[in-house]
Amino acid sequence: MIKRLLLAIVLALAIALLWFHAIGSGWFGGPWQSEVPNAGPRVISEPLITREKAEPRILFGDLHNHSNYSLDAYIFNTKLLKGTGRVTPADACDFARYCSALDFWSINDHAESLTPRVWADTVKTIQACNDNAGDPANPDMVSFVGWEWSNGNSDDVPSHYGHKNVVIRTWEEGQTPTRPIASKAIYDISKAPSVVIGLMSLLEDLDVASDFGWYSNEGSSVPVCPDGVPAHQLPDSCRDIALTPTSLYRKLDEWGFDSIVIPHGLAWGNVNPLTADFRSQLDEYEERYQKLVEVFSGHGNSELFVDFDRISIASDGGVSCPLATADFTPCCRQAEKITRSRCSEPESAMCDDSVESMMKAYLKKGPLAGRKTIKDTVLDDWEGCGQLQNSFQPSAAYVPRMSAQYSLALGFDAQGEPKRARMGMIGSSDGHQGRPGSSYKETNRVLYTDSKSVGREADFRFRADRESGAFYYTGGLIAAHTDGRDRDAIWQALDTRNVYATSGDRMLVWFDLINGPAGEVPMGSEVTMPVSPRFRVKALGAFEQVSGCPDYAIAALGKDRVQSLCGGECYRPGGEKRKTLSRIEVVKIRPQVRPDEKIAPLVEDPWRTFDCPSSGAACVAEFEDNLYAEQGRAAIYYARVIQAAEPLIGGDPFACEYTESGQCVKRNYCIGVRATRDNNCTAPAEPRAWTSPIFVEYPQ
Repeated sequence: MIKRLLLAIVLALAIALLWFHAIGSGWFGGPWQSEVPNAGPRVISEPLITREKAEPRILFGDLHNHSNYSLDAYIFNTKLLKGTGRVTPADACDFARYCSALDFWSINDHAESLTPRVWADTVKTIQACNDNAGDPANPDMVSFVGWEWSNGNSDDVPSHYGHKNVVIRTWEEGQTPTRPIASKAIYDISKAPSVVIGLMSLLEDLDVASDFGWYSNEGSSVPVCPDGVPAHQLPDSCRDIALTPTSLYRKLDEWGFDSIVIPHGLAWGNVNPLTADFRSQLDEYEERYQKLVEVFSGHGNSELFVDFDRISIASDGGVSCPLATADFTPCCRQAEKITRSRCSEPESAMCDDSVESMMKAYLKKGPLAGRKTIKDTVLDDWEGCGQLQNSFQPSAAYVPRMSAQYSLALGFDAQGEPKRARMGMIGSSDGHQGRPGSSYKETNRVLYTDSKSVGREADFRFRADRESGAFYYTGGLIAAHTDGRDRDAIWQALDTRNVYATSGDRMLVWFDLINGPAGEVPMGSEVTMPVSPRFRVKALGAFEQVSGCPDYAIAALGKDRVQSLCGGECYRPGGEKRKTLSRIEVVKIRPQVRPDEKIAPLVEDPWRTFDCPSSGAACVAEFEDNLYAEQGRAAIYYARVIQAAEPLIGGDPFACEYTESGQCVKRNYCIGVRATRDNNCTAPAEPRAWTSPIFVEYPQ
């Protein structure tokens, strides 16, 4: 009897394994692709701004978006996590055109998961999206084709080059690469055993799980292109690999199409080594491609350089725990506090021994895993350690030496050779829901952000820093100063860095050097001058929004799709009323003149501050750097325009409860059971915009 029971159990397990293997291998699945983007008319949403006749218009876009052609996005959108459904580049086109009313956008699925079939479909969809946009000389929206090149070795800093978006200027037949360029042969998710992929069917519809298995298998079966053959001569059926940025640039040169490469997620500790340093990849920087940097996205702010270490490493290799600062507490220091608080006699020698023993164990495990050395703790015991505090919507597990300020301040690479990165600042969404520009309203956390927390207690319990799941935002935008609405006008702004980033709100910002050698020049410019530079910043707050969607969006999409695609809300200004600006802050950075020069003193933030009128009118500031000539060295200037505080999703990712003196006494992170679908987890915060820098070189 027992043998028969055991045999039945073994047989049942074998059948179950075969069933899940069949699902994970895609036996019941098949190919899927984009529908045709909607062809209905769209009213151009460009505002009637007050500007001098000679000034350019300002267009808003999002150059970082994913559909389910990115395998991680496919997983994120299943019932297993968010349940927002399958999305394709056509959905992203419709969202950008009707829901967020963007002027331009790009698709950037992960090249490592794109197959020849879906790449061809992506290009075809972008072509159709542009065909539907009306007169090419004055389209209602410009759609760019591109991909994400994702190189990330989190354990090996020298070989970690980060994530970069490639955007191509053209999309016509014969004017686009016939395959994207990946950083590795196979996407990590595709390495999972078919049985594991098949287990998705326990929480997802069979057809969705089966199609995922089919697509994953399709991606893993694409052969790697042979080495030594120019990119444009390779067969379309293989996967082209570039292991380094230099190799990526060479292959883009071989294609010969105008393109830009935009690094992003610089300070995001979930995908970067926590000790990463932009200096180590500066020798792989090429200004002709890397003209822009994504300083803000749905994964947070990567602007600030705050000089801290999680673990101090001495010249002899010894490790120790750094002291806490006002904005950052190393978790090893918090672990010391927790351990000592648990001693019956906190000041005793026995307690000192316990703390010393714990600290050795912590430092051996490292800054994240070390938190597991102390048992039976809750998140609030750690008091926000390991996260950058007192800053606007920071990236999770912040990596300071990958920030925009640090990168701009560098003057030498890791070998001590002179090298500088001159990059303009942009914002984008980095959304994995096929919803470009989803920052127009703070009304739907699950749909408009990459947050995966939907009210389940088990969300990300395996992470030592579970609170990082709360550091998701609606994302940013790029604003471009252009002479027209067409593709070439937008590309000219990108190419000259005449762009700025916003945290989502569509503020209007101008930043100019007004006494350049050849006259006035805009943000993004590089000039050489021996005299003190003078600048002007002008700004207007974003339009106030009203609920719902405009009639043209409802007419084009229908009420049901407006609800499912847009979440029932669209970009919809309620008139000419604008939000109030709070202040303008100016940052000055002096790039290194010696390889050993410390970075922190070179970043003056803020260098100047100007309060804006409370009436909500335009804010204007003019200023001069009287020390520039005396200092006799290059300087970089950019402006940060800050709007009055309003409720934002993730406005305070710590969700603090404060004392009257402003001390955070309890944290209520938007994760687990608190992160229900109807909880947007908003808190007051100040939306902002960051101009591209003006690079002023001192004559040598």
